[in-house]
Amino acid sequence: MNTITVLAVDDEPFNLDLIELAFMDIENMNLIKAINGQDALDKLQHINANVILLDLRMPVMDGFAMLEKVKKDPIYSKIPVIIVTANSEEKNRALALGANDFLAKPVDTVELKLRTLNYTKLHKSQVALEELNKNLDKLVIQRTAQLHVALQLAQETEYEVSLRLGMASEYRDLETGMHIKRISHYSALLGKLSGMDEEQERLLLYSSPLHDIGKIGIPDAILLKHGKLDDKEFKLMKEHTTIGGLMLKDGERYPIIKAGQIIAQQHHEKYDGSGYPLGLKGEEIHIYARIVSIVDVFDALSSKRIYKDAFPLEKTIEIMKDGARTHFDPILLNLFIDNLDKFLEIRDSFTDVDETPHLINLIEEYR
Repeated sequence: MNTITVLAVDDEPFNLDLIELAFMDIENMNLIKAINGQDALDKLQHINANVILLDLRMPVMDGFAMLEKVKKDPIYSKIPVIIVTANSEEKNRALALGANDFLAKPVDTVELKLRTLNYTKLHKSQVALEELNKNLDKLVIQRTAQLHVALQLAQETEYEVSLRLGMASEYRDLETGMHIKRISHYSALLGKLSGMDEEQERLLLYSSPLHDIGKIGIPDAILLKHGKLDDKEFKLMKEHTTIGGLMLKDGERYPIIKAGQIIAQQHHEKYDGSGYPLGLKGEEIHIYARIVSIVDVFDALSSKRIYKDAFPLEKTIEIMKDGARTHFDPILLNLFIDNLDKFLEIRDSFTDVDETPHLINLIEEYR
């Protein structure tokens, strides 16, 4: 059975004996006696009191001073305090200091016992509720942390799948997976520089690898052609944007898929409306696609391909500047050029491992 701990504070031994008599029939009663306020505060540090029975007129420290200290202390403030005094005129002052109840002397021992037991139940309920709330708070924190880890893992998995799909499409035309990683990090950085929040920045990081996924539907004879494509071949090559858009359609429930669909379909649109497949112009082109368009062209120009060597950095930037307001969003292009050193750091972090000769040999072997 749970113990009831009551702190009785009175400078008259007779009154303390009377209180003790009131609880003689309560087996689980732990009655602690104190002869003044200071004595009570000292003993309060070593017990878990459920109720304080407090006289007001005492030497050393009276009941008013003790009551004020108890109610201002966050450790003890919720312990119910029943004032037991012969002076009923002091009741209002005691109540104003935070006393919970008032009993006049000579005290009715039955009433004293019942009120004390009722306040004990109330205090125990409050303590139990606070403990429950603490445990719930801990559980919420624990579950939130677990959910955060699970969400992070899910996002990392989505990104890995996005990278792998992007690599699958790029390997079709003998580009390396490093191109995909550079595009991913370039896009996220340019998104951040443009003022996007962390969620959009992360979305660009995860979805931009899907920009050329539609190449999966383009014939090898076109993707692997060493020379320049003729008009008919280039027309078919351009279909990779439409194919990519169709592959990723109906993904509204999945932000990465939805963003990837926009990028795959629109990343060859041009700012002046001369791009494909929809002929969108200016801000009709989604900002995700305008960003990927810039970084994709930069990477294509500055990297070695099966059909060309890498252009020098100065030549690459010159070509891109010529494309301002025609090919590229001029504001985003300026952001890119003004922060070129940051993009070069990304480029240097994801350098190509040239696997093209090996892949060409494999292809030729099985033709």
